[in-house]
Amino acid sequence: MKRSFLLSYVLLVHAFYGAWCSVGGSLHCEYSNSLTLHRPHSVSITEFGAVGDGVTLNTKAFQNALFYLNTFSDKGGAKLFVPAGQWLTGSFDLISHLTLWLDKGATILGSTNSENWPVVDPLPSYGRGRELPGRRHRSLIYGQNLTDVVITGENGTIDGQGSIWWDWFRNGELNYTRPHLVELMNSTGLIISNLTFLNSPFWNIHPVYCRDVVVKNLTILAPLDSPNTDGVDPDSSTNVCIEDCYIVTGDDLVSIKSGWDEYGISYARPSSKIKINRLTGQTTSSSGIAIGSEMSGGVSDIYIKDLHLFNSNTGIRIKTSPGRGGYVRNVHVSNVKLDNVKKAIRFTGKYGEHPDGNFDTKALPAIEKITFENVSGEDIGVAGLLEGIEGDEFKNICFLNVTLTVKKNSKKAPWRCSNVRGYSQWVSPEITCDSFEESIFPEHSSDCFGLSENNVETSSGLSRSPWLLFW
Repeated sequence: MKRSFLLSYVLLVHAFYGAWCSVGGSLHCEYSNSLTLHRPHSVSITEFGAVGDGVTLNTKAFQNALFYLNTFSDKGGAKLFVPAGQWLTGSFDLISHLTLWLDKGATILGSTNSENWPVVDPLPSYGRGRELPGRRHRSLIYGQNLTDVVITGENGTIDGQGSIWWDWFRNGELNYTRPHLVELMNSTGLIISNLTFLNSPFWNIHPVYCRDVVVKNLTILAPLDSPNTDGVDPDSSTNVCIEDCYIVTGDDLVSIKSGWDEYGISYARPSSKIKINRLTGQTTSSSGIAIGSEMSGGVSDIYIKDLHLFNSNTGIRIKTSPGRGGYVRNVHVSNVKLDNVKKAIRFTGKYGEHPDGNFDTKALPAIEKITFENVSGEDIGVAGLLEGIEGDEFKNICFLNVTLTVKKNSKKAPWRCSNVRGYSQWVSPEITCDSFEESIFPEHSSDCFGLSENNVETSSGLSRSPWLLFW
């Protein structure tokens, strides 16, 4: 291995691993991509015969360019430059030590011919395609067992042209599960930044079995009625940072997953150490942030901060079901602003949806140590719809400084709770459920995950005024 490559790789590792540290119970993800964007070798997609007219199919050009650039993987890596134009393509594989750069005005267009999206085996932690039994279409941009991959540019665009896939799905005309726009598997050191994603056939960005992932400065858009067009879905992945994104789609803006029922339990690959910061968006069908429902490998150490959701169905939701097994624990949600949201916070213990009939109904999930701190909302339909599982109580659920203005014409109780237990302090409207009658301070702060030091210190006098200035 050449010395230049060793230096490049050491700098990359430092950029990622140095960025993750524990301070005051939360993860900081300080990231600069300047080190990883310099590659000693660079080519343009036009050098391999690509034509950016939006009509010519360029799959072979992308494949040939990446095959050529792979020869530089041990020489510091390489950059594939996509200039302004409409670059129609089918699915193609990335390589390690690569920067895929979309210049200003460049759009990678997904083919509308399903034959240009190969069919591959299902994920082992799912056991089948997510929406249909059997296999699944591969993503437009795909990679597995990779290291040091950057997908970025000057706000170029990746457009899946998903409307034809949505029609096939609605009409029951698909034989295999729809493809994502980007899926990277079993990979380390990934950066996706400074791009716009449009009209994904299915989920937009799906890192699965990955670690050290940064998703930053993205705009992700799909029609509000487009089916299952999730924004970013980290799945059985660790050390993931999602920051400064604007997402409007037909499903969850971000959904954290870790496998499905018996397949996820067996594969046993959790999602952990995930930070979501400064996310703004809208979804009229689903949630701003969801955990699950596929969480059978476990989900833990999740930090969500500075979320702004407007004109949407649900703010934050945890979805699970008997048969899932696994766990969701150590989740801290803070500094959330909700405007015109039907359900601010929702737990669903009987979500259903199983891959087959072989799941174990006795495999119950453990949901515990979930904290909501500094949450505000206007024009809210229901403050909290908290439904656990009978015989499997969700516990140590904490609400601190939560103020949600419920619509005056709402005929529903602001809080509804079943099989969920925890603590609350300074919540309006007050949680009237018996299972939340105990206050957090002074006796139960240790039962609540990740409380900010300011609030803990202020609680000694039970005075709200010093830290209400935060708003």
